[in-house]
This record gives sequence, structure tokens and C-alpha cells, in this order.
Amino acid sequence: MAQISVVIRGTPPGISLIKRLRGKDWSYNSYRYAVLLITFVAYTCYHASRKPSSIVKSVLHPEHDEEAVSNPWPIGNVFIFKERLGNDESGWKKKGWAPFNADDGTLRLGEIDLAFLAFYALGMYVAGHLGDRLDLRLFLTSGMIGSGIFVALFGMGYLWNIHAFSFFLVMQMIAGLFQATGWPSVVAVIGNWFGKRKRGLIMGIWNAHTSVGNISGSLLAASVLDYGWGWSFIVPGAFIFVGGILVYLFLAAYPEDVGYPCPHDLVVNQETRPGDLEIPGQSIESQACDVRRVPSGNKRGIGLFEAFLIPGVVPFALCLFFSKLVAYTFLYWLPFYLSQTEIGGEYMSVKSAGNLSTLFDVGGIVGGIIAGHLSDKLNARAATAATFMYAAIPFMLLYRFYGDVSMTMNIVLMMIVGLFVNGPYALITTAVSADLGTHSSLRGDSRALATVTAIIDGTGSVGAALGPLLTGFLSTGGWDKVFVMLMVCALIAGLLLSRLVIAEIVDWVKKKQSANGRCFGVIMGANVQERANKSEAMDSLSTNFELAGWHMSTEMT
Repeated sequence: MAQISVVIRGTPPGISLIKRLRGKDWSYNSYRYAVLLITFVAYTCYHASRKPSSIVKSVLHPEHDEEAVSNPWPIGNVFIFKERLGNDESGWKKKGWAPFNADDGTLRLGEIDLAFLAFYALGMYVAGHLGDRLDLRLFLTSGMIGSGIFVALFGMGYLWNIHAFSFFLVMQMIAGLFQATGWPSVVAVIGNWFGKRKRGLIMGIWNAHTSVGNISGSLLAASVLDYGWGWSFIVPGAFIFVGGILVYLFLAAYPEDVGYPCPHDLVVNQETRPGDLEIPGQSIESQACDVRRVPSGNKRGIGLFEAFLIPGVVPFALCLFFSKLVAYTFLYWLPFYLSQTEIGGEYMSVKSAGNLSTLFDVGGIVGGIIAGHLSDKLNARAATAATFMYAAIPFMLLYRFYGDVSMTMNIVLMMIVGLFVNGPYALITTAVSADLGTHSSLRGDSRALATVTAIIDGTGSVGAALGPLLTGFLSTGGWDKVFVMLMVCALIAGLLLSRLVIAEIVDWVKKKQSANGRCFGVIMGANVQERANKSEAMDSLSTNFELAGWHMSTEMT
């Protein structure tokens, strides 16, 4: 049995304590379930801390002709067309908050969003580069705690009675940089623990944390809004701060750090492919025969230029630019579009439109799971993503022209659009990023998961910032122009994957021909053997007749 070298970066203190209390170690599968749960919670915290700004917009810059809802969804009414006035003794909800309550308040709020997204995209490249060189557990912990501090500081502007626009702008910029640590880190951790088999399905389900975070963030922010808009930032900030402590205590970012080999570092016999290896809970040592491990502490990180050269990184990054542009346009503008559109002969209130828009995310969850499962089953990530983007085009057109017929029609079409828009977005940012970050060209001696994820999602985040900005200009000329932009972007996103799609089709045809050739060979071999058996039987029969004739002639003699 070959010896396995182990360099342990450091077992998380919470896991060490549990080991001492239990008196034995966890199984490999138990660690994987724990990693899925902790990273799910971690990114739920990230998205929850991003929602307050959308919740308090109407408070910072109130529409004076609108009235307040007494209870947020799902506590109160879900879709209401007539809202009643709530009690507001202080009057701060009606007056807004300087400097956002002036005539240019919406412009200031837009600049806040743009600053956050711009620094988020910029920080993504840096965060991915650092994530492959630093301990992911400590890096993710630092990002979550930093995010919590600066999200809460934005809300402290209310308690400290700050009205300087520069204060809020700087808080959002720094928060965007810290928020950029999240996605490359959690995808890298998942990629460290899971091989390629069923990765798309697993990550499709796991990616539901985005929508769970959006919903939980909305509920958290709305639940404390009556105490002052600042608390809508402070509470989610505390939420992600506590999540960072959880990550520090219990997240095993690398299998090596708890005594197990990484799936991508296993060198096995010729009958087994490393990417397909599945390791059961207690038999890891027995499967480690003839396995050479590359310790986590000894792996080298690769540079951005090297990561760009990995086949598939550039086309998927550009595809996500346009895919995320479409997805984030719906995320930021769908509630406003719903409130401005007559549905079934009636207009919907702003808050009710926000409640209704969450169904777009519900469709997105289903789309992510279906896209991941199909890409696993067909072994065709690019073809699956491109097909979803092409399918989104006619359904966006249908939604634009028939979404106002009735509430039922609007909900059904909205969820279908969410399915096809968010499906490839979820697939590319999860399974595809993990695939490319463990590409065979790296030969197992490099760490590129966080770097590749950052390149792909960072490029997509630029599109995410551009889409809502363009929508603000185009919507003044009518929503038809916005939907034309979205459909064109979806088409471009699909076309950018054409080369990879063709390669996957060619590979599939070759495999099919090879399989048919093997089947033909087996059939031909069976026919030859059958003919040989028949010939042997005839020879035996002939010999028997000859022997019988010889006996007869002998008896006659």
C-alpha cells in the first residue's frame, strides 16, 4: 500500500470539539453534508445582507401619493390593490431621509446600487485570486464579518443622524468589496469536496440559497422597519456577522484538513477516472491504495492569465455577462414593472408587486435544478445553458404581450421566464465554474477553483451592473425597448457558447459511433462463434456417420 502524505492546514475548532465529545471522527459523507449546509447558510447570509437597500428605497425617497402597508408579506395580504395608511407618529417615513428625499433622490439611490455592483465586480477578480492562495475558511470568515460590519454601518447612519451622501456611498463601496469574497469561496469549497458525477444536480439544488437569502433578507429588513430604516441594515448585518463565526468554527474547506483526500487529487488505476470517483463514508483508507495526494498546503495558486487560458473560461464568462444582465434586470426592475403594468384591468401596489416578483425566484430555483440535472445526464453543460437561453426568448416575448391578461397568466409566464433565465445563470456560476476550476489541464497540482469562479462571475457582475442601468434609460421610451434588449442579450448569450456546443455534439456523436461499433463487434463476434459452433457440430455429426458406417461394414464382414 502506498503511503499518503498529509499536510493539515488546520481542523476547524468546532469540529475538533465535536470529535473530542464523540470520541470518533465523522465519515466522509457526513463532512460533505456539513459542507453543503454551512456553505448554503453562508451564501444565504450574503444575499440576505444585500436586500435591505431594495426594501428601504421607498422610505428613503417616499412616493407621497402612496400609503403604507401595516404588515409585510407573508404576515399580511400578499397581493393587494388598495393599501391603508399605517400609524407613523414620527413622520420620518413620509418625509424620507436626506440626501435621498430630494428631487434627484432616485438618481442618488441608483448611484448607490451602481457603486455596490461596480466594486463587487472589481473585488471579485481580486477575491478569487486571493481565495486560491489563502485558507478559504479564514478568507470566507473575514469576508462575512467585514460585510456585516459595513452593512450595519450603513444603517448606523440613521442612528447617528448622518445625511452626507459620501458616507453612504463609501459604505456601499467597501461592502461591495467584502461581498465579493463570498461566491468564489463557497463554490471553491463545494468543488473541493465533490467530484464531477452529479455535480450539476447537487449544485442546482444547493444554489437555492440565492432565493432563500433574498426572501429571508426581505423579511428581516421589513420586520424591523417600523423601528427606523437603519435597523433594516443593522439586523441583516448582524445576521451575516454571526454566519461568519459559524463558518470559522465548523467549515472544513478542504478534505485534506480533516484527513481525507480531495476527489481531484486522487490518482487511481486505469479503470477509474478521478473526476468520477465517489468515496463512501468509512472506506476512504481502503480506497487510498496506490493514491498520491497533493496536500492542500502544498498546492500552488495560478494567475489570472493562466486561468483565462483554461479552455472554456472565456466563452462561459462572456455568456454569463449577458445572462446575468438579463437576470439582474428582472431582479432590480421587475417589481417596478409590475407596479406600472395593468394586470387584469387593475394596477398593483408597489409592495404587492415586490411580493409577486418573488415568484420569479421560485421559477429560478426550479430552473437551476433542472439545468443541473440535464447537464449531468447529457454531460453537456454548454448545450444545456445555450438551450435555456434560447428558450427564454419566446417566453419573454409572451410575458410582455400576454402577462397583463390576468394574474394567473402573469404568474405562470413569470415563473417560466424565471426558470429559463436563472437556469443557465445558476449552472454557469456553480457546476461550470467548478468543472473549469478542476480542469484536466491543471494536472492536479494547482488550485484554480476560486480564481476561475471569480473570472466568470466577476465578468457576469459587470453585466449585472450594466443591465439595470440600461433599463433605466430605455424604460423612459417604453417597456418594449427593454424587452427587446433582454431578448437580444439572451440570444447573444446562447451564441457565445456555439463553439462549445458544437464540440459537445461532436463528442457525443463520436461516443455514439464508438458504442455502436463496440455493439457491432460484439454481434459479429457472436455470429462468428455461432458459425464456428455449427461447423464443429457438423464435423462431429459427419464423424459419427463415418464411424457408424465403419461399424456396419465391419459387422457385415
